[in-house]
Parts: sequence; structure tokens; C-alpha cells
Amino acid sequence: MARSALMNVMVGAAAKAGRRLARDFGEVENLQVSVKGPGDFVTKADLEAEKTIYDELSHARPDFGFLMEERGEVEGKDASHRWIVDPVDGTTNFLHAIPIFAISIALEREGQIVAAVVYNPIMDELYTAERGKGAFFNDRRLRVANRRHMTDGLVSLSIPHLGRPDHAGASRQLRNLMANSGGIRSVGSAALDLAWVAAGRFDAVVQQNIKPWDIAAGMMLVREAGGFVSDIHGRDDMFGTGTILAANERLIGELERTVNKGL
Repeated sequence: MARSALMNVMVGAAAKAGRRLARDFGEVENLQVSVKGPGDFVTKADLEAEKTIYDELSHARPDFGFLMEERGEVEGKDASHRWIVDPVDGTTNFLHAIPIFAISIALEREGQIVAAVVYNPIMDELYTAERGKGAFFNDRRLRVANRRHMTDGLVSLSIPHLGRPDHAGASRQLRNLMANSGGIRSVGSAALDLAWVAAGRFDAVVQQNIKPWDIAAGMMLVREAGGFVSDIHGRDDMFGTGTILAANERLIGELERTVNKGL
């Protein structure tokens, strides 16, 4: 697959940060960890990975702005372009030596995501997409699974822990999905949840209490793989509501009805 110059920049930044994360992953017991809130951690590895990505992208496109998990909003001279970056999506997994986490980089142009990279450096799995050009896994074209019924589908669901809101609502959604799906998982990385929908590993995803950097790249992967995303109310306001549903065209409506049943 021939990548554009822009995609090469994004992949290069993810690969460089990923090499450092892979080294740190082998020494997790020595990592410096700070607590941002209940069940919310940041490691020195997060900060160094974010700096690497920031430096690489800034060098390539010095006028673009940023929205980053640790640095927050960084305004650029070019107001129409913004990088949205999560250096380690799945920090809790990383801290527990679980190799399910990812670097997530998306490029937003005039409010629309136009390019995306999700990279798991431990498994060396690279997911990429550019608007209108399809989604790819290590250069292989991706398509969402084509299952027709939720009862046959494998669903990934975010489960709130200490410090996260709406445990009662999540319990209701879990009950609804238990009664109407073929299986449920909770992976711990929204970026990989969405990448795995694009790859056909999961049939659907339900995520709540998330930030733009968690999902910006992943939701484009799903769309470019032929899938659909919406917020939990079926609208196109994922960033505003902090929620996302993802599935193929046949399942997305049934998924929305299922998670909202009993409201």
C-alpha cells in the first residue's frame, strides 16, 4: 500500500514513540506513576511518548494545532488543522503488563477527521486510514464484519470503575447486552476497540465517559472500513457527549435500541 506523505509522518511518529513504549513495557515495575484521579494514572512513559509524537508532528507540520491527553489544547497558526493524540490509550493495561494498549493519532481538518493511526507497539499491529481511501491493518485492507443480528455479535463494552460516573446506567446496559448479544468483552482501550471493529474482530462497541483523543482515530478506521459510528443517542456528537457506538450498517440501529432499553 502506497502511503501519502502525511500518513508517513503519522506512522513515523507512532513508530518512534512505540519503540520507547516497548522498552518501557518490559520494565513496568520501574515506571514512575502519578495519579490524576481515582483509577486514572499517567506514567513517565505516557509523557515521553507524547513528547516524541509532539516533536515529530510539529517538525513536519509546524503550524498545526494539537489536542493531547496530557498537554491539552495547543493552538497552532493554522486554525483549520489539529492533531488529536493519545500517547497511550490503555494506560492501566500498560501498568499491569497487559499488551493491549495503543498510540492513537488523528488529524482533524475543518472539524472533520481526515487521517488516522492506531498502533499497538507490543503486538506490532498498525491500523491506518485516510478519508476516502479505506482502512488498513499492516497494509491489508479492512472491512467490518457482516453479521446481521446482535445475538451473533461480539460486543466490547466500557465498564466504569472507581471515580467514573453512572455505574447504575452501565449495569443496565450490561444486562441488556447480556440478553441480546453473542458475547461481551471489556478490553480497556477505546482506540483498539474501534480498530478491532474495523478489522472485524468485534462486531460492536459501546463506550461512555470518553474523550476525543480516545476515539478520534478509531472512529475514522470504522467508517473507512465500511462501518458506522454515532453517539449513544444515534447522533453525530461523539465528542460532545463523550459516548460512541460502532457497528456495521445492519447492527448499529439494533445496538442503539439495546443499550438505551429501559431509559
